[in-house]
Amino acid sequence: MSDLTRQFNDFYGQYSAWLRRRLISRYGHQEAEDLAQETWLRFMPYHANGGVLRPRALLLTIAGNLAADLGRRQKRSGVAMTASHPNSFQAPLQAEELTVKELIIGLPRPLRDVFVLSRFGGLTNRQIAEQLGISPKTVEWRMTKALAHCAAQLKR
Repeated sequence: MSDLTRQFNDFYGQYSAWLRRRLISRYGHQEAEDLAQETWLRFMPYHANGGVLRPRALLLTIAGNLAADLGRRQKRSGVAMTASHPNSFQAPLQAEELTVKELIIGLPRPLRDVFVLSRFGGLTNRQIAEQLGISPKTVEWRMTKALAHCAAQLKR
């Protein structure tokens, strides 16, 4: 395991429960889970590029921006903000899109399955666990590993 992966795992372990609690109180359980995962994905480049001075502030800013983007997209499409699963993944510019695709393809299969079902399939951890025949904790662990793997690849 690389130092960056170990650092990201430590960082995730330190802040993930806190972030999830804050997002649940603001957006509800379903949206919080999805926002948390997308927030960690968006947070990885900041972490990979040499640390963050105020991680809680950055995590909440990213999550808030994602929630605002989701609200705007739903408003534009005429869909009311409900507890339905938002797909908050936005297609980046072409060069970034290629990098993201390469990162996802480079994930080990068990991690990639969880990541793809969550981010592109729009499933919750519980739904992924049922579909793959694993526990929700295993889903969370695999998602953490997938995010750490992506962070390590971005650092290269």
